[in-house]
Amino acid sequence: MLGLLLLLSLVSAVTPDYFMGTVVTHHPVRTDADGSVTVLLRSKMNFQACRDVGWRCSDGDCGAEHVEVNPASVLGGEEGCQTEAVSTRTLPSNAPFQLQLDAGEWISQAKNGVRAARALTLVDLRTRSDTRGPNVSPQTTFLPAVRVPSNCHRDLKLLAFDPDGDEVRCRYAAAPECVDCTPPSVLSLSSSCTLSVGPASAGAEGPYVVQLMMEDFPRQNVTLTHTDGSQEVKTSKHAISKVPVQFVLWVDPPAPECTEGVYVPQYLPPTPADGAELYIPANKELEITVTARAQTSTISELLLSGPHGSTSTGQDATRPGVFVLRWTPSERETGTSHPFCYSVRALYKGARFESKQQCVVVNVVPPAEHRIAPRAIDVQISQVQSSIPLQIFGVKVRVETPGALKQSDLDSALQQAQNLLKTYGYLPSGASVSFVSSSPSI
Repeated sequence: MLGLLLLLSLVSAVTPDYFMGTVVTHHPVRTDADGSVTVLLRSKMNFQACRDVGWRCSDGDCGAEHVEVNPASVLGGEEGCQTEAVSTRTLPSNAPFQLQLDAGEWISQAKNGVRAARALTLVDLRTRSDTRGPNVSPQTTFLPAVRVPSNCHRDLKLLAFDPDGDEVRCRYAAAPECVDCTPPSVLSLSSSCTLSVGPASAGAEGPYVVQLMMEDFPRQNVTLTHTDGSQEVKTSKHAISKVPVQFVLWVDPPAPECTEGVYVPQYLPPTPADGAELYIPANKELEITVTARAQTSTISELLLSGPHGSTSTGQDATRPGVFVLRWTPSERETGTSHPFCYSVRALYKGARFESKQQCVVVNVVPPAEHRIAPRAIDVQISQVQSSIPLQIFGVKVRVETPGALKQSDLDSALQQAQNLLKTYGYLPSGASVSFVSSSPSI
């Protein structure tokens, strides 16, 4: 009898650690003279308790891997824990390869009946004809769990930033990208990556498993070149890489009022605009201030999904509803882009209300000591001589077209040069770029 009681006690103490979603993106690091390629993959993994599950190679040559797993955010309770695995893979060539994640079971009692957890990602590092560099996947992240009152309508805009300038589209995952691929009945998804939720009936309350795929489509024909010289043309109808975006959506009991700023927190300045791009030199601390208010409920905390090392300073009595996000990128992250997503939670008589999720993209530029110093030049403006500190850059752009060179070709090249200068922090906000000359001229 005693042995039976001990056994029952042990079993009841074991709590299943359910899967709650993942996001993985990739960014090329370097290409060596022998054609080998090094790529960095950042994988966010969400479980009810802090742990990580490795991705396995399911197609192609996935190379040799070194993985470093770090905590990203710990939310507790139904929101769980998010870790970030930074995987460095050394590949024999830039050929596409596919990774698969099998992560056990999703959170129990999902309303859309999804149980087995699986995700796939397609990495394509072939050299692009437009950027002259390896392809980069769309950059995104998401909170492990999102909450919406059942009686409120909300549009969830997924962060969809592509460093190559591609068009990013979203769709529901389909086999073999998932095991049970049933989408939530309470959601509608646009190809531009906006999820619309509610209002829903009381019977629809509870958790839903959301399994999406984010893909990058070139805006015009792009030739991808393999290390061995073989080529493939991708049109605007063909995706280049695939990124899984998976999370849990909670449809909560109804709120007394859906208007933002009453029960549901409302963002206030100086909170950055949703989708804003920010630039920070490596080795310098980034600060992002997020401010929110709610007239009836009480602001309690900020939920954050960001790169490893990012932190949030909570509100205090002197500044209620004010949170400061901080992160210091290392020099090895120069030239990379990092998404930050957050929402603000408020409490009222035991009920939880969350603001809509907002996201920003942080671009890491070279440290100040590595940048070109400004120099003073004399310029003639309306016949008035003045000395103005300017940074002068000469950029040669080679434009290849199947036919005669057109103005649209130059416009596209100009935009790409401008994006490159912005990425490395050489082009300040409001500055313009123009062609000095072209050969042949048009």
